[in-house]
Amino acid sequence: MSITDKKRYTITSALPYANGPLHIGHLAGAYIPGDIFVRYLRLNQKDVVYVCGSDEHGAAITIKAKKEGITPREIIDKYNQQIKESFEEFGISFDIYHRTSEPVHHQLSQEFFLNLYNKGEFIERFSEQYYDEEFHQFLADRYIVGTCPNCHSEGAYGDQCEKCGTSLSPTDLINPISTLSGKTPVLKETKHWYLPLDKYQPWLEKWLIEGKKDELKSNVYGQCLSWLKSGLQPRSMTRDLDWGVDVPLEEAEGKKLYVWLDAPIGYISATKQWALDNGKNWEDYWKEQPDPEDNSCLIHFIGKDNIVFHCIIFPAILHAHGDYILPENIPANEFLNLEGDKLSTSRNHAVWLHEYLQEFPGKQDELRYVLTSILPETSDSEFTWKDFQARVNNELVAILGNFINRVMVLSHKYFDGKILSGSDLQDEDKQVFAELKKYPEQITHSINQYRFREALAQFMNVARLGNKYLAEAEPWKVIKTDEERVKTVLNVSLQIAANLAILAQPFLPKTATKLFEMLNLPQQDWERAGEENLLKDGHELGEVQLLFDKITDEQIDFQLEKLAAAKVNNAKVATPAVPAKENVTFDEFMKMDIRIGTILTAEKVAKTKKLLKLTIDTGIDQRTVVSGIAEFFAPEDIVGRQVSILVNLEPREIKGITSQGMILMAEDADGRLDFVQPSTTIKPGSSVR
Repeated sequence: MSITDKKRYTITSALPYANGPLHIGHLAGAYIPGDIFVRYLRLNQKDVVYVCGSDEHGAAITIKAKKEGITPREIIDKYNQQIKESFEEFGISFDIYHRTSEPVHHQLSQEFFLNLYNKGEFIERFSEQYYDEEFHQFLADRYIVGTCPNCHSEGAYGDQCEKCGTSLSPTDLINPISTLSGKTPVLKETKHWYLPLDKYQPWLEKWLIEGKKDELKSNVYGQCLSWLKSGLQPRSMTRDLDWGVDVPLEEAEGKKLYVWLDAPIGYISATKQWALDNGKNWEDYWKEQPDPEDNSCLIHFIGKDNIVFHCIIFPAILHAHGDYILPENIPANEFLNLEGDKLSTSRNHAVWLHEYLQEFPGKQDELRYVLTSILPETSDSEFTWKDFQARVNNELVAILGNFINRVMVLSHKYFDGKILSGSDLQDEDKQVFAELKKYPEQITHSINQYRFREALAQFMNVARLGNKYLAEAEPWKVIKTDEERVKTVLNVSLQIAANLAILAQPFLPKTATKLFEMLNLPQQDWERAGEENLLKDGHELGEVQLLFDKITDEQIDFQLEKLAAAKVNNAKVATPAVPAKENVTFDEFMKMDIRIGTILTAEKVAKTKKLLKLTIDTGIDQRTVVSGIAEFFAPEDIVGRQVSILVNLEPREIKGITSQGMILMAEDADGRLDFVQPSTTIKPGSSVR
């Protein structure tokens, strides 16, 4: 049985943290693949619910709140709204975008915990946990960073190294540091409730490794196998935090549920809310049914960093509960890089979705197309702005857009926009239709295997088929001698265009809608793809529109300059200040005579790049100073500027010029210089103390 032969579908995409905006790495990891699959299911008239929502608990939220000096509630309200609006404008077709801060979610998460607690599934354990003595707070996993014991990279978190993907415990880190105080934390005893993953290892090996070996993507299977070979250990399901879902036990006052217990339950609570809003029964989509054939097909679309939680921890929780279905598949994607470097929120090295939507209005499908064509399905891939431009201009514009525009323009020009049957089909027409019929099945097979890059490429091959057919038929030449043949050629071409409209719907939904409007054709279900008579004889076409515009060099240059500027800013922030020099006595300092002076003249020193010859009014006299600032200041721009000048520096000959003094300059991390000067005009000769 094919995955898309099931009766009912529950599709999820990873819950994004509500502590920052979305970027293209998020889209390529969990959201575009999920959306393509869901749109395809709907086109096949499947009963499907597609759920997502903001993950609004955990250390990431509180860390962000502390940095910005506001409450966690203010953080989640701000970013939940921004993320939700970005998804809507971009066209990700969730049935509901929910929030884990909602009461229905807190209640369901606590019910899950109590179910496992009452069954005796948890291990109660006292353990030593890192504690920040300055902030008087136990430190959750993400409040601790250090050196990864596996790959030895810096900045690994207390639960996972994002560089190598290894799952960690805080005590595994080398040289741990609290992200709150920046100091080394101490170990302090606390009580928590642990899920004995080691107890479930035999079951996980049978269900996951044996049962899904031929279903899981190679990257997912490999990571799961590595985890299980290493041996699972009990994992704490509670945390000492002041933000999150309360642990529903009297003895656990002040403790919260571990975010990776409550976050995936967010899929279920979102479905409960959707069902309540739409008169549905949420249990149909999550609970085991009397007849297993009636169980919903659960599929999680996620990124690489969430594999362990969705393949091991959440299934173990569902299994321990006993009433819930388990995922059929977890098609996780690897990481998307940007311009030769890892995407980084902290370094602002990203293409932010909300900024893209502002800077490329109406071009949602262009980004969907490019990201789909480079999805990191089994290995990391890379987005570059030049490649984005090339794919849009050379593929969407030159292949798909060009074919549609030519056939529409010619149909309006020759036959007033009407579909006419013309003469009988020739062999080349029949051959085109025979080839056309193959593509829907090929695309279907690729989608069923979660090979969306491959499916998109097959879709574009349909456009190439149309271009090749039209170019070889040359209706613009044949019209002079055989009008009936031209009617047939344009009819065949328009049938290809109608098929493109159907096939585009999962990948390029806005483009598909525009194409249906141009063809004056209602949107069609997937089962009609491949038909050669979608447009009937005498059918009138709509108005011609351009499907796509070219991306300009100026647009690309602007984006590259943004990334370059972010890199410069990061370098400035990251570069530490030069250490202080050795102490001097007050008497030694007082020997320096620093005055305010005014530059009277300035000129370049011949045969040098860096030197300017300045005449400065020091209030004491007018003297010559040679200064190495020519790379940063033009002579004509600094005449009249006031400067701080050391007037009792021993004179020195530079390039044959006697220099009497030194101008004080500030130098930044990039080596750029600027004047140290008063904020208002001061009489020359005034002392700097």
